[in-house]
Amino acid sequence: MAFKVQVGPQQISIHQGQTVLITEPDGQIQWPSDKGLYFLDTRIVSSWHIFANGEPWQLLNGGATSYYTCRVFLTNRALLSEDGAIPERTLGLTISRSIAGGLHEDLDLTNHGMKRVRFQLEIALRADFADVFEVKSGRIVRRGRISTEWSEAHQQLRTTYRNADFSRALTISAGQTPAKAVYANGRISFEVTLEPGAAWHCCLLYALADGERQFSAPPHSLDDNTKSEHAESLADWLETVVKIETSNEEFYRLFRQALEDMAALRLPIAGTDHMVFLPAAGLPWFVAPFGRDSLIVSLQNTLIYPEFARGALEILGSLQAKTVDNYRDAEPGKILHEKRYGELAHFKLIPHTPYYGTADATPLYLITLHAAWRATGDPALLERNLETAEGCLSWIDDYGDRDGDGFQEYQTRSPVGYENMGWKDSGDAVVYPDGSLVKGPKALCELQGYVHRAWLGMAEIFDALGKPDRAQGLRAKARALFDRFNEAFWDEELGFYAYALDGEKKKVLSVASNAGHCLWSCIVPRERANKVVARLMAPDMWTGWGIRTLSSAHPAFNPYNYQTGSVWPHDNALIAMGFKLYGFGAEAARIAHDISVAAGHFWFNQLPELYTALERDHAFPIQYIGANVPQAWAAGSAFMLTQAILGFLPDAPRDKLYIDPALPYWLPDITVRDLRLGKHKLDIRFWREGEATAFEVIKGDPQLVERCDLTQRVFPGEGLR
Repeated sequence: MAFKVQVGPQQISIHQGQTVLITEPDGQIQWPSDKGLYFLDTRIVSSWHIFANGEPWQLLNGGATSYYTCRVFLTNRALLSEDGAIPERTLGLTISRSIAGGLHEDLDLTNHGMKRVRFQLEIALRADFADVFEVKSGRIVRRGRISTEWSEAHQQLRTTYRNADFSRALTISAGQTPAKAVYANGRISFEVTLEPGAAWHCCLLYALADGERQFSAPPHSLDDNTKSEHAESLADWLETVVKIETSNEEFYRLFRQALEDMAALRLPIAGTDHMVFLPAAGLPWFVAPFGRDSLIVSLQNTLIYPEFARGALEILGSLQAKTVDNYRDAEPGKILHEKRYGELAHFKLIPHTPYYGTADATPLYLITLHAAWRATGDPALLERNLETAEGCLSWIDDYGDRDGDGFQEYQTRSPVGYENMGWKDSGDAVVYPDGSLVKGPKALCELQGYVHRAWLGMAEIFDALGKPDRAQGLRAKARALFDRFNEAFWDEELGFYAYALDGEKKKVLSVASNAGHCLWSCIVPRERANKVVARLMAPDMWTGWGIRTLSSAHPAFNPYNYQTGSVWPHDNALIAMGFKLYGFGAEAARIAHDISVAAGHFWFNQLPELYTALERDHAFPIQYIGANVPQAWAAGSAFMLTQAILGFLPDAPRDKLYIDPALPYWLPDITVRDLRLGKHKLDIRFWREGEATAFEVIKGDPQLVERCDLTQRVFPGEGLR
């Protein structure tokens, strides 16, 4: 049995939408810590403890039962009461919780002794209403006032925070209990009397408020959660998305857990069908709209669940920048990086209102629009988002290319802006070969690739819209960028692409994973692809657990650091897809195997945001402290890796699904069910026959599926065919 790696501290984390509860394994919230009940980027409850006659309970077991429910089993320590001693392990206490907007909490007590017991059950709690950014940094500043009111008649405790026009509130209602609660000294207390074998129950409903908006607690207890609207939505989701069957149990568990992780990170969109969502980035800190993350996740999900792309395109388009705002790094046509809803954002003490400090989200928007159209064939998708797309195209020309040299560069204009604006956005991510930090403006290699792919995708869209002149113009620009990029970024001696061009247009010749994205964006000539693949699969880059972010031979390499040596599943999935497009299917399958085996070492086969990249001869991957779990583009990597192995290339506008399957030895068979191509649904079975891969369409129209050599439908410098 594989050693199971725990990511982060022992804790219980459940959530739904933008409500998140993080507790200790015993269900309590210690203070000071970063645990608590969070709502719209505000920590509502910062401390929660439960006592019997002032004594703490003893943990038996506890954990999440789904991403939005949990259960904890406790027993008593030895107690003294008016009626005499209560021996240890006489009482059983079960805490059951369910989130849907607010929080439903069930307390269930059972007397397993042979005598009647009587004691005070007390819940001590505090609410600090701290902004999530301040909790994360450990520097909390109280700006407003907190007031608390207890209504004995209504059995309600209401705690309100106000700072000028910013308000958050928590209302806790006690019910379904034989005795009324009392509130004093910061504690809700119940007098409990239990005969031998008797049970006692109480519901606590935590309703949350954002100003005038109320978010009620779910009415159903955990035992009845299958009746809830949220449970039905989850069931609909799992029924709708693509499923797989395979004899490789490890890969199946990775894929299935990824589906549940994606379900967990859905942010509902107000005013839309209940199955249209925006994907959040990850727990616990990034349950918010993101640009780059939401778009990459949408790309990963175009065949699994194209509605993610619909949601991301709609919401991000509605927040597209209209004016120049240096504090927020905003420019007309730019797609946001991150939007927050807490107190700091409300008073513009941080730029996330939204913040636009990303250089790649804008071309990724265009790539996602093209991919979603190819997967759905829906012309209305183009009509709804064309105005936003035009704005993106203008931004690439007018602002993305800061100095008019034909390349995309970035540099913050904000005093609190991000130093780095690619996906490797930590301050120390972009380094010269001697380990020093690159000086900007910086032109990352993958940014050029993204724009190349975006222009080619939009050219195909304009052809479909009957605008051949626009299409021809974009193809000409893409071809010119292709030539210019390969002249400026390629280093013959290194046999690899420069990581970036610095502010003086000098090559940054650090070997990093970013060049793999250039294969995915089709900006690499075929004759150079084998050198790029070989360099990424060399021992200093390939660990056996995946490809590192930075070469282990680099002076700045640190496998325990965020983006200078760690392994990121989504990075590997994009690289694997690039390998496949250029005909390196065996290498793509090797990466898929790396990530699948690594996932098997993590609890629940749940891929974290990133992990440490020691060589495979170490027995298991190692956690990165602070990695988000679940994390959307880590989960979505399972889908893109599957796509790379099977060589799926949808062309729904022409009712075609091109496939180029090459099952590796470790995945001898796989059946894909409920694959959507436009309005069609397909079930396709794949299996190995010797070294070859056979397939059969077992549900749907076989004429829709055409086998091809994928490299013959991908033309570097010219896009897809």
